[in-house]
Amino acid sequence: MGIDEKVAALDRERIDHRFKGLPPDADGLTFGELAAQRRNLFDGGFTTPVLALSEEALDHNLGLLERYTAEHGLAFAPHGKTSMAPQLFARQLAHGAWGITVAAPHQARVARAFGVRRIFVANEVVDAAGLRWIGGQLDADPDVSFVCYVDSVRGVELMDAALRAAGTRRPLDVVVELGAGEGARTGVRTEAEGTAVAEAVTAVPTLRLVGVAGYEGEVPDPGPASVRAWLRRLVGFAADLDKAGHFADAAEIVVSAGGSAWFDAVADVFAEIPELSSPALKLLRSGAYLTHDDDHYRRLTPFNRVPAEGRLEPAFRLWAQVLSRPTPTQAFLNAGKRDAPYDLGLPHPVAVRSARDGAVRDLEDGVAVAKLSDQHTWLSLPASEPLEVGDWVALGLSHPCTTFDKWRLIPVVREDGTATGYVHTFF
Repeated sequence: MGIDEKVAALDRERIDHRFKGLPPDADGLTFGELAAQRRNLFDGGFTTPVLALSEEALDHNLGLLERYTAEHGLAFAPHGKTSMAPQLFARQLAHGAWGITVAAPHQARVARAFGVRRIFVANEVVDAAGLRWIGGQLDADPDVSFVCYVDSVRGVELMDAALRAAGTRRPLDVVVELGAGEGARTGVRTEAEGTAVAEAVTAVPTLRLVGVAGYEGEVPDPGPASVRAWLRRLVGFAADLDKAGHFADAAEIVVSAGGSAWFDAVADVFAEIPELSSPALKLLRSGAYLTHDDDHYRRLTPFNRVPAEGRLEPAFRLWAQVLSRPTPTQAFLNAGKRDAPYDLGLPHPVAVRSARDGAVRDLEDGVAVAKLSDQHTWLSLPASEPLEVGDWVALGLSHPCTTFDKWRLIPVVREDGTATGYVHTFF
């Protein structure tokens, strides 16, 4: 059964109390039945707070990155840990994605459970249980492939021991991770260290070295010059390992970077990859593009630097209601840390829908989120702003990753408020 059939089965699940924001009178319906009713987010029985995904923005962002990667000769394995939503994985694959990127074995299990065949694990995997499961997946289906990071000889030893103990017959593909500089996250710090890791990989039968990878977002004080300099190091490292014969068993040589904030730099530098002994798979792993946001990635998107390429659209709106306006310059909404991300910036109000007549308007200048409590948003506002108890406030959000992980179920909504589908997440 393919991914489309498996995600379609989610529409046959029954609605109950586990899914916040959904209409209480929808309990017992399947998600497909509720979607067919085309209820409106504002008067169809949904409770607040409720997170909504814009159908139009999703379609736009999917199409834009499909075009961008094709025009720049990039393969695309979007980072699935951003959403952990198999229905969105399916849409990304339908829009030309090579595969799906994850960061941990349990995320890979979700992807495999829904039929994803190519999985890039952008992290070191050293636990025996996770490696035993990956080995079982490789042996069970010749069409399934995994690629994992490795950045130490000790890591190679642990992977080899676990796969040997599991009796895995197919080798696991690995890429040497090059760290992005002093103070960066994982990855070898020097090419010499990386070469030692590559030699350790080629010395064991359980692993196959297929390329190099890293994350340019960890470059210290990143800027166009420093990010491109590190990406050229990555490309040079791949070329050096190739000259030394370390990719002799690879049908194609993977050169991969993240790219949510720097995919313009990735495209530019990967266009310079020299001829290698096997074809290069120039693999971009951007994940935040799918929903974009109203703050962090909106400021950092490469489309700000290359506007002729297009523009991503923020797809999230968190709708909350005014619970209290105890003073003229203070109001409280019924959403908080349980509902909205706050690690890369607080939400900010973008519009209000009147509880009296349903009219939608922009808020006055000066309305802002002062802080979040567990279940309250603290608004500061001018005394002249007519916001009142019961009004619905749309909040723009920052950081897609920590938005998705707060919601097990997210309505997909058209511009007029019609809910057309429901996205499940698996964190």
